[in-house]
Amino acid sequence: MDAREMLIEAFDRLPDLVRSAVDGLTPEELHWVPAPGANSVGWLVWHLTRIQDDHVADLMGEQQLWVRDGWARRFGLDPDSGDTGYGHSAAQVDRVRPESAEALVAYFDAVSARTADFLRGLSAKDLDRVVDEGWDPPVTVGVRLVSVLNDDDQHVGQAAYVRGLVKAR
Repeated sequence: MDAREMLIEAFDRLPDLVRSAVDGLTPEELHWVPAPGANSVGWLVWHLTRIQDDHVADLMGEQQLWVRDGWARRFGLDPDSGDTGYGHSAAQVDRVRPESAEALVAYFDAVSARTADFLRGLSAKDLDRVVDEGWDPPVTVGVRLVSVLNDDDQHVGQAAYVRGLVKAR
């Protein structure tokens, strides 16, 4: 298995994890937080999707689906390409209100499909292309994709944990 195939395999595991984190939750349950300043299931899944959308769109040199396809209105937000959730305050977390679990899954599915298409088109040489020289060593496409995957895995696990708390209350 080469690096590209491994990335495809890893990213292909995320849709089922996202679905299981949000399946059957009401908008109120998606918005519930276990403590002041904590993140909700809805925010966590929105954020992991926004990060993937932002970073992969950048790698592709294309517009984010969030902006291009009008997803923001289904979350009660403005179509701000810079709003990925990174560094959000508790008040900003509170403003993320997906209309439904289905809206979260649909946005994730759209981003995931584009990511899969992008990954299938990559070569080993593409993975070595430098995309950010502001780091030492510079960040390559491959490193950026691993970073996105790491972020998504962490946040979907957190969403699953918060889901358990929602259901246990």
